[in-house]
Amino acid sequence: MRLSVLDQSTVVSGRPADQSIRESLALARHCEALGYHRYWVAEHHNSASIAGSAPEVLIAAIAATTSRIRVGSAGVMLPHYAALKVAEQFRVLEAIAPGRIDLGLGRAPGSDGLTAHALNPNAAAAAEHFPAATRDLIAWVRGEALVEKHPFRSVIAMPQGATAPQVWILGSSDFGAQVAAHFGLPFCFAHFITDGAGCAEAMETYRTLFKPSAMLPEPYAAVCCWALAAESEAEAERLFSSRALARLWRDKGVFAPLPSVAEADAYVYSSSDRARVERIKERAFWGTPAMVGEQLRGLAAELGADEVAVLSTCHDPAARRRSYALLAAEFGLTGQAWAA
Repeated sequence: MRLSVLDQSTVVSGRPADQSIRESLALARHCEALGYHRYWVAEHHNSASIAGSAPEVLIAAIAATTSRIRVGSAGVMLPHYAALKVAEQFRVLEAIAPGRIDLGLGRAPGSDGLTAHALNPNAAAAAEHFPAATRDLIAWVRGEALVEKHPFRSVIAMPQGATAPQVWILGSSDFGAQVAAHFGLPFCFAHFITDGAGCAEAMETYRTLFKPSAMLPEPYAAVCCWALAAESEAEAERLFSSRALARLWRDKGVFAPLPSVAEADAYVYSSSDRARVERIKERAFWGTPAMVGEQLRGLAAELGADEVAVLSTCHDPAARRRSYALLAAEFGLTGQAWAA
């Protein structure tokens, strides 16, 4: 089972939002040294809780300052953009880091409806044409001809090169699984969004409907989970309190910077809040490295997943780096930064 990273460039209380981008750059280098397989960054807009609004820019910076780890998007929200422009961006990224670029595509807005409209006034219609846009994007990214009689068949996405980005479909429902299966692409389910709801069904749909392609002869499935490890269960639970409160807020429609442990401790929880937090804790992956490792291995085995991408949101950047180091050691990754 491969182990990878998802980073949303989470905004935290007490620090400016732009610092989260610089922390992402540092974390990517750290995770490369630890031996993680790939490092994905997300796309969200008009959010006080997530600074990652332009994955293609952040990928370029990470790719230019790393040498081995695969770097990509989880994902680019295609309905906001013209497929050709995305193909050109990722062809440039492929030129920066040949053989290391992943282009993960999603259909969700990654924002509210008003913001989606501001990004693309035709976003709703574009979402309906996501499969066709994906088809065109694959051809442009791979330097292949578009379908017969396509009005843009003569258009080429530059720069061309010997390698091409690996295209993925990301989703939290059956729809993404169906698109990935139809085009013969790898698929990643966003377990951290749904707490696993619909995950097994989407994975089964993907494997059942999968059509082999020149890009992928057999299904390849990944699952992205929120997880946090610490030296002791008590310390992991303490650090988790930030995540629990942020998730409680999210479920109430409040998207705010990630609170500190002290802020979470001082928060006045209602009885229903406390019950909700307990449910959040029960479904989350946190604890010692052995505890989290057992949970992640069990989930991968249950789903038949080939890869697990770990998202760790933590107010303390040192604790977040330590969590990734502990998990790297638990999974026996080949790296040089175990003590970092």
